[in-house]
Amino acid sequence: MAGASGNGPGRSVDPTRTVRTVLIVCHANTARSIIAQVLLERMLAERDASHRVQVRSGGIASYARDGMLPSLDARLVLREDGIELAEDELVSTDLKRHRHLLAEADLILTMTVAQKEAIGTFVEARGRPVFTLREFAGETGDIADPATQGEEVFRACRDDIKHCLATSLERLLLGS
Repeated sequence: MAGASGNGPGRSVDPTRTVRTVLIVCHANTARSIIAQVLLERMLAERDASHRVQVRSGGIASYARDGMLPSLDARLVLREDGIELAEDELVSTDLKRHRHLLAEADLILTMTVAQKEAIGTFVEARGRPVFTLREFAGETGDIADPATQGEEVFRACRDDIKHCLATSLERLLLGS
């Protein structure tokens, strides 16, 4: 599969290693990573695999804070997909303050190459497989931040995330 060269630093996912915790990362943890987290949780539940994989998310930008609410646009496009996410059901996590989540992750998925590189600077992420979501799905490129760009851009972002998750779900489950 293309993209199997993801690293953290320089490591590929070992298909014999059990993936128990997946950490999904974006800038603030209020849109893309939240969307990816709840979509992946639903996909796992539909496959009766929720017990095999724990999904977490967090933000790494300088403006990431604990306790921020998911964006309204993220909640709206999830609702279109049948996922009702209450405003306070999930709140953001600042990974700079909760670095243990990096150390506990068996797989770290970022939305951009820049985020992947930033994760690589954390000592706690050493030895952890780190991929962009597109890379893990065998594709190239980033999933751009839809912030302040309206529902259509959020909808396209949700669809990109859903496609990458669906494409890589078997690969993820092989490790769990």
